[in-house]
Amino acid sequence: MPRTVWSGAISFGPVTVPIHVVNAREDHSIHFHQVHLEDMGRVRIRKICEIEAFVPLDSIDPIQIGDGYYLQPDGKVAAKPYTLLRKALERSSKVAVAKYAWSGRERLGLLRVRDDVIVLHAMRWSDEIRDPAELKPDEVELTDAEIAQAEQLIDRLTRDDLEGEEFTDRYTEAVEQLIEAKREHREPPAAEEPEEAPGQIVDLMAALKESVAKARKSRGDDATVQDLPRKKTTAKKAAAKKTAARKPRRSA
Repeated sequence: MPRTVWSGAISFGPVTVPIHVVNAREDHSIHFHQVHLEDMGRVRIRKICEIEAFVPLDSIDPIQIGDGYYLQPDGKVAAKPYTLLRKALERSSKVAVAKYAWSGRERLGLLRVRDDVIVLHAMRWSDEIRDPAELKPDEVELTDAEIAQAEQLIDRLTRDDLEGEEFTDRYTEAVEQLIEAKREHREPPAAEEPEEAPGQIVDLMAALKESVAKARKSRGDDATVQDLPRKKTTAKKAAAKKTAARKPRRSA
């Protein structure tokens, strides 16, 4: 059973939902409890997560969203108001923005639904987010063909989800294999040869075409990359250029 890291209640207008907060990720840190010195009893503080507003999820910049925690109803009495809030969030297609106290300070949070469970995401205050304006690169010119090749690469790398071997923690897997090999007194598995780091990109179009070809090959498609058609000059413009290029005839 996951360990409860915070107990309190969600204040949803007149509705109060007692909840336990369970970390959505595994944590191997050592934790401490506050105790009262006279009787060594645990110091417990009443905690409230008060909903301030409901907003569309896409109105929140993902850079503000932090760690996620599962909210578990605290007993049978909490089941009905918990389900009420969950269903209301689902039907509204919105998320709740709330304030709560944690570790002695007021914090901002986001409530959403995931697999029929309410999730609390810690959020950064807006004034904690740095302005990236000074990090922008200098203005450069790109051709339509370069942008089209980049879009073609995006299409080739588009996935329906993040399931697959490409999105597994290879470092942890390699460490586990190494530990297992040491335990069994055998040679560890050979490490994969690292790919050669690309040098400085001189021809952006050539680099994009190569990337598209690799993406196609990895999907089992034909790796041939077709050049994008160039824009044809209209007959009217071509005729005008041809007329301008003719030398004027001399009169007899």
